[in-house]
Amino acid sequence: MAAPAGDDVAGGEEEQQVTDAPDLRDNSCPQVVHHDPVGWSEDPALPHHVLQCTDIGFGVTDPLGRLQWANPALAGLLRLPLEQVVGRSLPALLPGVPDGPHEATAVLAPTNGEDGHRWLEIGCSRLGPDGLLYTAVDVTAWRDRELEASQQAQSLHRAQVLGRMGNWEWFIAEDRVVWSDALLEMLGFPPGTELDYASYTTLIHPEDFTVVEDSLQRSLRTGERFTYTHRMLMADRRTERIFECYGEVIADGDGVPVRMLGTAHDITQAYRLHAELLRMAEEDPLTGLPNRRALTRELERQLATGGHGTLLLLDLDNFKDVNDLRGHAVGDRVMRLLASTLREHLAADQMIARLGGDEFAVVLPGASVAEGKEAAENLSTAVAALPVAAAGATTRMTVSVGVAQYSRGDGWEGVLANADLALYASKSAGRNRVTVYESGYYDDTAKRVSVLDRVRAALENGGLALHAMPMVDLRDGRVVGHELLLRLEDGQVPAPGPAEFLPAAERSDLVLEIDRWVLGQAIDALVAHPDPELRFDVNVSGRTLEDPDFACFVLDRLAHAGVTPGRLGLEITETAAVTNLEAAQVLARRLRAAGCRITLDDFGSGFGSFVHLKHLPITGLKIDGEFVRGIDDGHRDAVLVTGMIEIARGLGLSAVAEWVERPSQVEALRRLGVTVAQGFHLGRARPLRTLLVPPNGALSTPTGTQQDR
Repeated sequence: MAAPAGDDVAGGEEEQQVTDAPDLRDNSCPQVVHHDPVGWSEDPALPHHVLQCTDIGFGVTDPLGRLQWANPALAGLLRLPLEQVVGRSLPALLPGVPDGPHEATAVLAPTNGEDGHRWLEIGCSRLGPDGLLYTAVDVTAWRDRELEASQQAQSLHRAQVLGRMGNWEWFIAEDRVVWSDALLEMLGFPPGTELDYASYTTLIHPEDFTVVEDSLQRSLRTGERFTYTHRMLMADRRTERIFECYGEVIADGDGVPVRMLGTAHDITQAYRLHAELLRMAEEDPLTGLPNRRALTRELERQLATGGHGTLLLLDLDNFKDVNDLRGHAVGDRVMRLLASTLREHLAADQMIARLGGDEFAVVLPGASVAEGKEAAENLSTAVAALPVAAAGATTRMTVSVGVAQYSRGDGWEGVLANADLALYASKSAGRNRVTVYESGYYDDTAKRVSVLDRVRAALENGGLALHAMPMVDLRDGRVVGHELLLRLEDGQVPAPGPAEFLPAAERSDLVLEIDRWVLGQAIDALVAHPDPELRFDVNVSGRTLEDPDFACFVLDRLAHAGVTPGRLGLEITETAAVTNLEAAQVLARRLRAAGCRITLDDFGSGFGSFVHLKHLPITGLKIDGEFVRGIDDGHRDAVLVTGMIEIARGLGLSAVAEWVERPSQVEALRRLGVTVAQGFHLGRARPLRTLLVPPNGALSTPTGTQQDR
């Protein structure tokens, strides 16, 4: 009889599953094909097969930790054959495993030195009344990735802290902002603080809020990256910092913004430093007024916008005498007082700047020439009314002013040059006056520029020459030295004299090259004629006094040439020394220490002559020719020269009288005790190349011309 239908079906399916199933005891772990999941789940061999094939280690221990059973995966993780695992102590094989039920914990497995470190995640649970079930998973790769990610996060956080930078991420749909801990710390919040965008915006400076909002909204619309700089309060709502922000928008596949990423860099210190540098770059440190740079920028701005007006240049007359006689501390106080006074006499839209030294400039927007001249006269009157009191004496200052108009189409350089030409005319006309620019002033300047071009070409092409004027001992007529004088001999006519081309050169850097050329020629001549009695004095311009490398240049040339420093002397005019007193002190001190002679030229021409003797380390002085001109027929000059000679003797200085033009002057100077003099009566200047005759040189007859004085 046939069995019931239900039994036939059930029995038939079971037979089919057993037949198709692999041998679960086969350690080769063949692939299991599931024809019927319900049938496999009822197969008692399946758990055994899974335990044999899984890469998760399983082991059962007794309460003392001895392994009673282990699967192949656990043996593999322990790096032992399966037969050597059972019966051994699991804590001995794997130090650090929990000795009782415990959540999964990471344990560093022992290594054999070949496969490097290994991290195993060990879990323990109770199995029956006396057993413990252990699970072990190799989490080395995951652990290393986690550690690397953690290290990267820590490095990023540290870099952000050190760089005063943080980042944020805005999830737009959720309106949720995630801030990096570094950024929260910079804002003064604890790490992990929840801070939504609305709360963040309350910290932004009200004047900067629109900039932030516009930048973010524009980026959301266009997808472009954004950047902005803004001020904001810290968590204490008192401290203000400045942040520079960059970021971008992340969109989905349809182009809809979903996230916004940004960085914030605390640039407070850099911003304040930049602002301070900008202030220093455009502000005069003594008076607090704008400086030349600020003035030219304002003038350029007005011209660029089509503005018109008048520019004034003011120069304080003889201000160097205040510094010289009263001291630089008094001079600084006077300069601040003058700056304040000038500022008080100007309207709010009128800019005054200190261009340097004793020169100021005023920009008068919209002012006509007549109005500019009137303003200049008012400023001159205000300055003249200021009493400058110091050391018990009162001095009154005056100013020379140049006025120039500007309008659309002008360049700021040209406007400044025109005002400078007008100022030059005021000073040339006697100072203490206001002069309006006229086109004729440009013609005069063009002539000076033409002469300057000739001098520059002569310097490059051998068109300069030195003439030597003898300095004579009045007791025996012996020549004791020569002053070297510069001449322009470029073959062109007319040939300008030194008084015509040297002032122009001194207004440019060309004079620095000229002074070095003269000095080099003098040293070369001393090398070619080694007679120790042959001595030269060369003149040094005021501009060269400010050249910090000139002393080294002189000493290097002398050392290289092997010339005794005492055969070379430098003459510094009293005017140049007054103008550059500190620079003159430095140069004279270095060269005198090396053995060179330093002479103060034109002595007596300035108000502070005796003060200069106190501060300058000189070896001699030349009495200005104005005191020698009438020495033979005027009692006053004789008294002054006598005083100068006595001072020179008392200080151990040599003294030379200039402009000796007549025999009677020689006799008068002898009676006063002057022993050395020069002038065309004693010997005219002649070309150096013809004066010297190898090996030790010879002098011409003592005749000369008016130019050689």
